[in-house]
Amino acid sequence: MLIEKYDHAIKEVMDRVRETQWSQVEKAADLIVAAVKKGGGIHIYDTGHIIDSELVDRAGGLALLRRLRYTFEVISTARAIERKGITDNREGLAGYALRASKAAPGDVLIIGSVSGKTVPVVDMALEAHKLGLTVIAVTSMAYSSSVSSDHSCGKRLYEIADMVIDNCSGPGDAMLSIDGIDGRFAPSSGISAAYIMWCLSACIIEKMLEAGLKPTVFQSVNQPDGWDRYYEMTERYDRLGI
Repeated sequence: MLIEKYDHAIKEVMDRVRETQWSQVEKAADLIVAAVKKGGGIHIYDTGHIIDSELVDRAGGLALLRRLRYTFEVISTARAIERKGITDNREGLAGYALRASKAAPGDVLIIGSVSGKTVPVVDMALEAHKLGLTVIAVTSMAYSSSVSSDHSCGKRLYEIADMVIDNCSGPGDAMLSIDGIDGRFAPSSGISAAYIMWCLSACIIEKMLEAGLKPTVFQSVNQPDGWDRYYEMTERYDRLGI
């Protein structure tokens, strides 16, 4: 059965993450805590594979993990215009977005990209270094090393980042195949990336407490007085920055 095949395949991916990436997660937590101690901000820029949606503003999640996202839209009714891909292949837009976000030297930028090859991802990492940010990549080394960069610099995310956490997904991401379906299906990167990021969050909490800092952790708004507590936690983060 395909459900059994997927279960077996995803367990293998998770095993590889546990066996090979936990030390990287610990090091990434050390970088983040060091930045937070100095007043640095922590930004998450994700290209659609669950990281920011799963981590940000989430019950049990850290308030200090902040989403970085941008849009660019041209509206004209005089003639039909091409909307799709406006932000995908223009070098400089992602860098401009990062500068506009008020990211500052000493901040940490976590970039999630499975292939690590696209123009916005590479642009964002390059600009982050120019601005003095530390870049942590959550990417697939097997996938990224098998493809060429779309950016004119020729580099992929893992070749720019200060630290890389491998989500251990394979080239193309999808893991299963069956007669009657062209290509593979059922990817692994969303699950492994979410697992990595929650492990990272737990490490951050532990290391901050060891350093005498109590991080702001959101609780579910669906509990009694949940929204009141949420606003209290938001105000606490805005006031303390942790």
